[in-house]
Amino acid sequence: MDLTDTIELPATSADTVPVGAGLSIFDPVFLGIDEFGQAVYLPMIYRNILIGGEPGAGKSSLLNTIVGHAALCPDVRLCLLDGKQVELGLWQDAADVFVGPDIEHAIRTLRRVQTVMDNRYSFLMSRRRRKIGRNDVFGQILVACDEIAYFSATAGDKKTQELFAALLRDIVARGRAVGIIVAAATQRPSSDIIPPSLRDLFAWRFAGRCTNDVSSDIILGHGWYARGFSSNTIDPNNQGEGFLIAEGGIPNRVKAAYMSDTDIIRVADYAAWTRRHDSSEIGAVA
Repeated sequence: MDLTDTIELPATSADTVPVGAGLSIFDPVFLGIDEFGQAVYLPMIYRNILIGGEPGAGKSSLLNTIVGHAALCPDVRLCLLDGKQVELGLWQDAADVFVGPDIEHAIRTLRRVQTVMDNRYSFLMSRRRRKIGRNDVFGQILVACDEIAYFSATAGDKKTQELFAALLRDIVARGRAVGIIVAAATQRPSSDIIPPSLRDLFAWRFAGRCTNDVSSDIILGHGWYARGFSSNTIDPNNQGEGFLIAEGGIPNRVKAAYMSDTDIIRVADYAAWTRRHDSSEIGAVA
């Protein structure tokens, strides 16, 4: 074919949208760039991520980038929890479950995810396997929670807060092998919100700008401030910059990608259109 050849595209009606190649949650997620300008990709399958930092540090932006990748993956169901509603709310039409400022709804949703998790382990046992794979009939689930503290320390009473925290901990601890990924953010990185026993269950941890070195260590792990890694050193005007650490690794300075509201709306609308006929294991929870 030379440059003078023409290609006739098939006619499309006004209510159709051309569908491009889909992503997969087995594909690494583009996160941003490192301090050398190199692209940073995160393998999220069989892993979880904890995002912390002061208000305005860019936590929700990073969480939206992860949700955006998952929304474009036909093999992922979206379970979104957002006490403020507006941080993840633009993805609501693409989500199987969206939880706003309702801790009882949040608890019901996590219980349902827990049931799905238990059922999947029963499936693996029956097949004499230890984890699910790319070609299994059921897809993966992303549980994204913006502001853990709202559900674990603010809404409801002590009993419901502790129940929410226990359910989230169980899903983070046991969900990885059965394709249940947790991405959680908090603007209150304190030991009562993120105890070390919970933090250490997250394979990936991102510490955006924190107000003090102790808060940075609560996200990254004890002792990193003493070794010269503290997100308190990040310029407060440089939103989206932070330290990213993986299991067994050392913190790396990363500038997270940014999606504007317009970007999110376009991606979310497209994702909702491509998902309109899908069913879900967790969609019964409303």
